[in-house]
Amino acid sequence: MFKHLVSLPLLLPSLALAQTTSTGDLLAKVQDDRWSIGVAASVRQSPYAGEGTRIRPVPLLTYEGDRLFWRGLGGGIHLIARDRLRVDAVLSARMDGFDIGDLGQRELRANGVDPSQLSDRDDGLDAGLAASWSSRAGEFKLSALADVTDRSGGYEIAADYAYAFKWGRSTLIPGGGLRWMSDDLVRYYHGTLDEEVGRGVQRYQPGSALVPQVSLAFSRPLGEKWRLLGAVDYKFLPSEITDSPLSEPDTDGSAGLRIGITRSF
Repeated sequence: MFKHLVSLPLLLPSLALAQTTSTGDLLAKVQDDRWSIGVAASVRQSPYAGEGTRIRPVPLLTYEGDRLFWRGLGGGIHLIARDRLRVDAVLSARMDGFDIGDLGQRELRANGVDPSQLSDRDDGLDAGLAASWSSRAGEFKLSALADVTDRSGGYEIAADYAYAFKWGRSTLIPGGGLRWMSDDLVRYYHGTLDEEVGRGVQRYQPGSALVPQVSLAFSRPLGEKWRLLGAVDYKFLPSEITDSPLSEPDTDGSAGLRIGITRSF
């Protein structure tokens, strides 16, 4: 069972995140079924001023084929699939966008920003490559994704590690990682746009940013076909993000919780 757990590609996107991680890959493979369908809720402490807690429903549709796979909000093709090494071409939704109306008007003004002069930020779609290596020590994953919708025009490089172990009937998967985001990506979601500066908004154009994160995922069977899945994570936000006039003051991190239920076929 242990060998099986540490040999799969990951699924945090299926529980609501756009980006792929090793914790999520291992969680996806715990189900050991070709098809599964379910629903989840994502709850995240927003780093944006006055938004508070962001809650989103997320579909959990998972397909694991010999070459093709789909996991919630992303999928791809196995280019190389050996016992320990996998190289995938991947496509993944990026759900970092926001509507200005969802942010706090009073909080933005306290940051020196006129909300009426700001524009919404759109979600995007990333594509790229991901390579994972599994062993008895866990799974290591490297990925490189670029925005193919040209929302931000940026890209992200990530390194993740996760380790799966049994605890009674449950599987627990602690993990950690680093995500490096290009300056274009950071500026789109956390800086001020040229069109906003033209309306009189203060210019804020941060550089690239490195975001460490830790996570703990779990999976527990509920009978023969049903399964409860969940994950908690914490992102340590760098100054490039926390110094933004769009950010909640005195915020240095973002916690998230995802919980869902699936049925396998």
